Amino acid sequence: MILASQESIKDYTAKGCWGSKTLLDHFYEQANKMPDRTAISDPLNKEALLGTQPERISYSDLAKAVDGMATALHKSGIKKDDIVMVQMPNCWELAMLYLAICKAGAIISPAAMQWRSKDLSYVAELTEAKAIITVESFHGFDHLSLAKEVQQKNPSIKNIFTYQDVLRMMREKPDPKVSEIPIDGNDIFTICWTSGTEAQPKGCPLSHNNWRCQSSLACGPCIEPGDVQLTAGPLVNMASVGTVLVPWLLLGGTMVLHHPFDPILLLKQMVAEKINYTLLVPAVVNLILKHPAAAQFDLSSVRAITVGSAPPSIWAMEEFKKRWNVNIGNIWGQNEGTAFVSSVQDVPDVNIRVDQFPNYGAPGSSWSVPVTKFIQTKIVDSSGTQLTEQDAVGELLYRGPNVIPGYFKRPDLSEKSFDSEGFFRTGDLFQIKGDRYLKFFDRAKDIIIRGGFNVSALDVENALLAHPAVQDVAAVGMADPDLGERTCVYAVPKEGQSLTLESMVSFLKEAGMAVYKLPERLEVVDAIPRNSVGKILKAELRKDIADKAKSEK
Repeated sequence: MILASQESIKDYTAKGCWGSKTLLDHFYEQANKMPDRTAISDPLNKEALLGTQPERISYSDLAKAVDGMATALHKSGIKKDDIVMVQMPNCWELAMLYLAICKAGAIISPAAMQWRSKDLSYVAELTEAKAIITVESFHGFDHLSLAKEVQQKNPSIKNIFTYQDVLRMMREKPDPKVSEIPIDGNDIFTICWTSGTEAQPKGCPLSHNNWRCQSSLACGPCIEPGDVQLTAGPLVNMASVGTVLVPWLLLGGTMVLHHPFDPILLLKQMVAEKINYTLLVPAVVNLILKHPAAAQFDLSSVRAITVGSAPPSIWAMEEFKKRWNVNIGNIWGQNEGTAFVSSVQDVPDVNIRVDQFPNYGAPGSSWSVPVTKFIQTKIVDSSGTQLTEQDAVGELLYRGPNVIPGYFKRPDLSEKSFDSEGFFRTGDLFQIKGDRYLKFFDRAKDIIIRGGFNVSALDVENALLAHPAVQDVAAVGMADPDLGERTCVYAVPKEGQSLTLESMVSFLKEAGMAVYKLPERLEVVDAIPRNSVGKILKAELRKDIADKAKSEK
C-alpha cells in the first residue's frame, strides 16, 4: 500500500532520503550478520503477563519465527495490503509480528492494551481489518471476548488469533513463495494511532522510508550500532516504535522489553542487561529519581537517555548527571511523524536542552543527523501568518520525509491538518529562540490564560516536580469570572508526605516564578490520570475541576 504522492516519491528519492529498501531488509541483514546474538530480551515479569517464561531470542531464532508466522498468516488468507490489528503487551512475539505481518505483505495496526470496544471497533471499521491478534486475557480483562465483540460488528474480520495461536503459527514450515511477495520502501509499514483521549483515534500511516527517516533522528545523536536498547513504554506507537524498535532494526544490537512500568524491575533490567540507551517519559524519570532504592543501582553502562511525551524538568536532568553522569536528551514528536531531538551533540547546554530543540528548518543551520537538512519548519500565528521575530510564540508547522502523507481514510482531517504547501499543523506552540532553536511552549490546548497572561501548564508542572514532597503533578486551567482562568494543580504526594497549596506556592516563589503563574487551587490525588503512553489526560482533569466548581456554587 503506497499512499505517498508520486511527486513526493520522486522528490525525496532524488534527494537520497527514500529508496526501495525496507525495514524487513534491514532486519535480515542484521540476522545474517550476527545470527547467534540476542535480538530481543523479554520483560522479567512475562509469566505474570502472558503465562510463559521470559526468553532471550537470538536473531536466527527470531528470523525463523518471522518466516513461519508470515507463512501461517498467508495460509490463513492474509493478502497484500490487508490490515491486521494487534493488541498485545510487550513481548518478543509482538516485535516479531511487526516483521511477520510485513513479510506477508500486510500492514500492522497496533493498539494499546487499555483500548476497549469503542476505539477498537472504530479502527476495525475504518481500516476494514482482516484479522485481530490478541491475548485471551490480560490483568483480569477478557480480551478474547472483546475481539469477538469487535468481529461481530465488523464482518471484514475473518480471523481472530490468540497469543497461543501465535506460538503455534510461528512454527509453521516457511513457504518460499511468501518471500516473493513484493514489498517496497514506500509501502506502508504501520498504521499507528493517536491517543484518542478526547475524540476518535486518528490513523497515522508511515512507510518504511518514513520510519527510516524518522528513526534516524534518534539513531544519529543517541544510538550506536550494536547498542542494547530498552523500551519502557508500550510497543504500539511513535515513542517506542520510533526510538527503539526501528533503530534496533536499522542498527542491530539487542532490544530489551519492559511492561508495565515498575521502577525496581526497570532498574534491574538496566543494570543486568547493561542498557546503553532508553527512552523514558518524565513521570518515569521522576519515579526513578525519587525511589529510595535508586542510588544502589549501577547505571555506568547507560550512555544516553531521552525523554519524550513532555519535556523533562531541569531538576531531573541535573540529578541524572550528578548521580550517574548520564546526559538526558529531549525528544518532541508525534505519531504523525514530526520530531525534534535535542541531544547533547546538538544542544550541549542543559539549560537550553531542557526545553529547546534544534530548528531543523532554520536557514544555514547544520545538525548531527543528515536527514534534518530535508526538514522544514515555520511558526505561524492564528491567522496562518509566519512569525520570525525573536521570542514570538505560534503554532509549529512541519514538513519532511518522515511525515505521514495524510490521516488514514480521513481526507476531511487531512485537509484541515496540512496547509497549502504541505506543512503539517502540529497543534503545538513553540517560541522562536535566536536563529537556531525553537522552545517548546506548550500544547495549544494546555495554555492557561489568566487575565490576559499566557501561563504554560508545563512550566508550572516542571517547577513543582522539584518539590521534595511531590511525586507527580499536573496543572490545568479552571474557569474564573474575573480573570478568565486560574491555575489548578493536581498533585500526588510522596509516600509519608503531605502537601498544601501554601507550601507549594512558597516553593514556587522561592524558585522565582512569576506571580501570575502561581497555582490558586490544589487537588491532592492518589494518581495523575494518564493514557497508554504516559500523557496526562488533561481533559479529565479539566472536567473534574469544572464539575467541582459547579457543585461548590
